[in-house]
Amino acid sequence: MENSNFVDYVKIFCRSGAGGAGSVHFRRDKLTAKGGPDGGDGGRGGHIILRGNSQLWTLLHLKFRKHVFSQDGEAGKGAMKTGKSGDDVILEVPLGTVARDASTREILFEITEHKQQQILVKGGRGGLGNVHFKSPTNQVPQYAQPGEPCEEGWKILELKLLADVGLVGFPNAGKSTLLSAISAAKPEIANYAFTTLTPNLGIVSYRDDQSFVMADLPGIIEGAHLGKGLGHRFLRHIERNSVLLFLIPIDADNIKNEYKILLNELKQYNPELLNKPRLLAISKCDMADDELMKLIRKELPRQVPHVFISSATGLNIQKLKDKIWEMINEPLLND
Repeated sequence: MENSNFVDYVKIFCRSGAGGAGSVHFRRDKLTAKGGPDGGDGGRGGHIILRGNSQLWTLLHLKFRKHVFSQDGEAGKGAMKTGKSGDDVILEVPLGTVARDASTREILFEITEHKQQQILVKGGRGGLGNVHFKSPTNQVPQYAQPGEPCEEGWKILELKLLADVGLVGFPNAGKSTLLSAISAAKPEIANYAFTTLTPNLGIVSYRDDQSFVMADLPGIIEGAHLGKGLGHRFLRHIERNSVLLFLIPIDADNIKNEYKILLNELKQYNPELLNKPRLLAISKCDMADDELMKLIRKELPRQVPHVFISSATGLNIQKLKDKIWEMINEPLLND
């Protein structure tokens, strides 16, 4: 059953605050019957702001919040008093959140750091009071600026998981089993396709108390770039992974061909994904002997490093972790 606590897509209607109007006011007191203009400026309308929170991993808290409105700014007052600005609305989001305009699909910005803030919908500026329009030829301006109107519209928030390693493979390739074997994550495991319907993250312990994050992503199928199967829901998360770990079981009909299909789906979705470091793991090798692995090795694609593993027996799991660690840190070593 799908984990209902994981939400990676929400669509919300946002309305910022309108700016307060500038004041048309003239100074009056017991000593001054007809003083000069002293109308204050209007307050700014409230923004709607996204703020990164490293403690969040889902957009669940926004799933049922379909409308987000911020406060209007107050009008200016006499004695050059500026109106109070409208309160901003701050929405906490997990790292890896992408904000889009729903009508144009344009990417507005991405949240990738803890406490990073970006304005999703800008509040209107307050209008200038009539004190700003006094001049030698106009001593008593009878007008002030209105505040800027609010902005409103539908926005889309998409979550792309931030992980060091993303597991890429067909359904039932053993991705969830591998993640559960090398981390404390407990994804659902069963012998049928699409057991994993939402991404799972696991922290993999490494040597000297170091660690890296691995993402078990929903299985890909041929045609995923066209939206088949779990389609774009799966492929969106791959964009954030530093290293792509292709997992193909040793009993597959044609390992080299399956790898090509997986690679093509990534290419069709986003050609830039092919620039990421890739590693091929042949899983379920507890079912094979050394002679069979030697024969299969000759048929593997030469342009990608490979490791024969078994999550059940632990075969070459440390070797796999060593290779992943090397690939994650390779850019740092080359600096």
